[in-house]
Amino acid sequence: MASEIDSPRTPPRYRGRFAPSPTGLLHAGSLMTAVGSYLEARSRGGEWWLRMEDLDPPRELPGAADDILRTLEVFGFEWDGPVVYQSQRHHLYQAALQQLIDSGHVYPCSCSRKEITSVARRGVDGYVYPGWCRGGCRSQRDSHAWRLRVDDAAVAFVDRLQGPYQQNLAQDIGDFVLLRADGFWAYQLAVVVDDAEQGMSDIVRGADLLVSTPRQIHVQRCLGLPTPGYCHLPLLVNQAGEKLSKQTLAPAIDAAAVEFELRQALQRLGHHPPAECRSRAELWQWAGAHWSLARVPHGPCPL
Repeated sequence: MASEIDSPRTPPRYRGRFAPSPTGLLHAGSLMTAVGSYLEARSRGGEWWLRMEDLDPPRELPGAADDILRTLEVFGFEWDGPVVYQSQRHHLYQAALQQLIDSGHVYPCSCSRKEITSVARRGVDGYVYPGWCRGGCRSQRDSHAWRLRVDDAAVAFVDRLQGPYQQNLAQDIGDFVLLRADGFWAYQLAVVVDDAEQGMSDIVRGADLLVSTPRQIHVQRCLGLPTPGYCHLPLLVNQAGEKLSKQTLAPAIDAAAVEFELRQALQRLGHHPPAECRSRAELWQWAGAHWSLARVPHGPCPL
């Protein structure tokens, strides 16, 4: 399929990606993120890759991964390179974890969620782990998680849309899990390993992941990996102010109404194509010529 936005013929310095999770079908919020990340990459003469974040099989919707790819094709997205599936990359995550074990950055933890939540205080993203197993596992359970040690210091960065952001991981998060006790890899490790291995220079994604970024920067530093640029796009929220997601019963986008859905996504990102842009190709051509991050709103967008 030919791209409707011209791509550079020389290797770009900018490489971005869209990384949906197949826990549900593509909805209006995820389409908005895909459009924003795609246009930012193309406007900067860069590549745009696809990665399927299929690390949690119990939560996945059968057939969702293939449906997401078909929907993106119908909407005219053109990605670079092969689609990458996290489920095929366990060896990379294991190698990274072993590096962290060897360097003393991680430790086994036998604490259950119930034990932690019974005493821990709430942080910015769940309960702050109290560090019980830092000196050795408190119990002799057969299974354990692996936690990454954090420092009592600020991790700060400047988001290209949201501006300066920082967290003190020790106070706001606590030592966090990289490999769960049930054997599933945590998002915070997998995403860092994949972005580095794929050479991602810039990460454009939804603002719900802004709170995760300091953790990912800490993982990068512990592994000696480069930190990409970050840009967190506004979230699409329902009438209750909740992020549109499978959990909030977000409906799948209508692949039979491409022009309407694409125009809606652009408008929510602060870009308003003229009425005479009616076809998919015309909308993409206009968007490619007029895209500017300065037009994108910072705060949530109502559905």
